[in-house]
Amino acid sequence: MGFRLGILTGGGDCPGLNAVIRAVAKGAFYRYGFEVVGFNNGFKGLVENEAWLIGEAAVSGILHRGGTILGTSNRDNPFQFQVTGADGRVSYEDRSARAAAHLEEWAIDALIVVGGDGSLALAHRFSQMGVPIIGIPKTIDNDLPATDVTFGFDTAVTTATEAIDKIHTTAESHHRVMVVEVMGRNAGWIALQAGMAGGGDIILIPEIPFSYDVIIEKVMERRARGKKFSIVVAAEGAFPAGGEPVYQSGSGPGPGHSHGPVFGPGARRLGGIGQVVAAEIETRTGIEGRATVLGHLQRGGTPTSFDRVLGTRFGVKALELAHCRRFNEMVCLQGGVITAVPLSEAVSQVKRVDPGCEQVRAAAAVGTSFGQAGAGAAG
Repeated sequence: MGFRLGILTGGGDCPGLNAVIRAVAKGAFYRYGFEVVGFNNGFKGLVENEAWLIGEAAVSGILHRGGTILGTSNRDNPFQFQVTGADGRVSYEDRSARAAAHLEEWAIDALIVVGGDGSLALAHRFSQMGVPIIGIPKTIDNDLPATDVTFGFDTAVTTATEAIDKIHTTAESHHRVMVVEVMGRNAGWIALQAGMAGGGDIILIPEIPFSYDVIIEKVMERRARGKKFSIVVAAEGAFPAGGEPVYQSGSGPGPGHSHGPVFGPGARRLGGIGQVVAAEIETRTGIEGRATVLGHLQRGGTPTSFDRVLGTRFGVKALELAHCRRFNEMVCLQGGVITAVPLSEAVSQVKRVDPGCEQVRAAAAVGTSFGQAGAGAAG
């Protein structure tokens, strides 16, 4: 038997995952003569040995499809795996050794992990156990520092932009303040780019704590100029200066704006800031405020051509690394070129929006407010 690759997709689903799987499988068949084994449902499939040998037919016609044919999970951490006993009690056990044993059982020479910071952090831990790992960066949040962009991000921004375009018409018709809450966790990339592309009047991101006074000033200034509606684009992790982000009830311990765990017990889910902001604006101004939470719409649907191409390029680069026996690296896009960096570097920190970056300054220059005094002018 020749070289055999394993592949799994972990964390939240993301447009472009099938493009990656297709590229890995087809490149393995046609260029290198490798075999590819897919593990179902992320690390859960690795722990529970749910795997299958991917044939050519399985990856035919999937390039344009959202989601992942392998399934995924953002709850199953092999190092803290949820186990339900015969008495119904839930406990957490380290099942990483069992997962590694399943790789040996399948004669896997290297494992490709397609995921965001949580999945790649777990992949890094497996690499420290001696498992040959190749990482591929996937997240709509675009918050991995070693790559200029992650696949899935462009599709999420496009979806959010289209929603903001539609919100404009109802906001203008009813003279409302409409707050559109988008994903991104503790990074404001989706809000920033969708807000700019959709003509948001106010963009709220975690990296720039906002002031309600500044938001109200912007809304009232627009009304004074005859613009009786306003569009606010809020990242789910945005929070007021001196305050904290809003978390969904029952989603983990305590408030706070740390990055927080993303796998296993204690994982927290952001959400609700849009409603809070809309209610505060209506209370202070008397202007009708409404919030729309886009949620998982941003994860679904047909990937854009950019994400299909980027996913394909990432998959092909992962095969190249495998062929050269370069393990414990993550493929990435840097300056338009597909390259690779050590996996440890890829998960070392979170890439967040620089409040002084060119994109923020460009948005401010055309009148967008970031809810902070001095950050944005009348427009």
